[in-house]
Amino acid sequence: MKALLLAAGYGTRLKPLTNYIPKCLVPINGKPLLEYWLDNLYQEGIKEFLINTHYLSEQVEKYIENSKYKKMVTLVYEKELLFTGGTILKNKDFFGNEEFMVVHADNLCFCNFKEFMHEHKLRPKQCIMTMMIFLTDNPKSCGIVDLDENNVVTRFYEKVQNPPSNLANGAVYIFSNEMLLFLGSFEKDKIDLSTEIIPNLLNKIMTYENNIYLKDIGTLENYSLAQVEILEFI
Repeated sequence: MKALLLAAGYGTRLKPLTNYIPKCLVPINGKPLLEYWLDNLYQEGIKEFLINTHYLSEQVEKYIENSKYKKMVTLVYEKELLFTGGTILKNKDFFGNEEFMVVHADNLCFCNFKEFMHEHKLRPKQCIMTMMIFLTDNPKSCGIVDLDENNVVTRFYEKVQNPPSNLANGAVYIFSNEMLLFLGSFEKDKIDLSTEIIPNLLNKIMTYENNIYLKDIGTLENYSLAQVEILEFI
């Protein structure tokens, strides 16, 4: 399985830190966030990575150039951000006919990735993707899901004022290659996952709950907490 690590965002909620460093490279106990993703996924057998860049791209390029993962990583610079779906579609040749993982690499995550991949293989026939979900303590800031008895997404609430639960989208996905055909049907370059893809795939999204650790470190408060919380995993 190959993986796309989305690393092009501005990280505006982490300013002033991200005035000087891209969000994907902020240090967590001295180790860049992106490196946690590369280490964790490599240990689970993923050996080919695509990383998109935009903001402070030269820093990401320099990091990869000096990384032990250099030969496993393909970097793609986006002059304009294409959003998740657009980035996947633009690089469809990289994925070929295989299933692939897509990660918002500005989150910090520890889980049983082998189990995640196994659950995707056992998904109901109608499902073309599997979404990692988790219990959040701030549901207003997340995409919240309703599930049926088979853990398939039936409704999705993107950052609403009164979310119905705290079961949230973790922004880690496995897609079947059918997703490439689906994205092509939009006939445009920029395709947003939360507002366009997920709402159009209700009842076709399997879920896997990460009950180990997943945190959006996009705020200075969460970033500070992660420095301490991560100690049990390193």
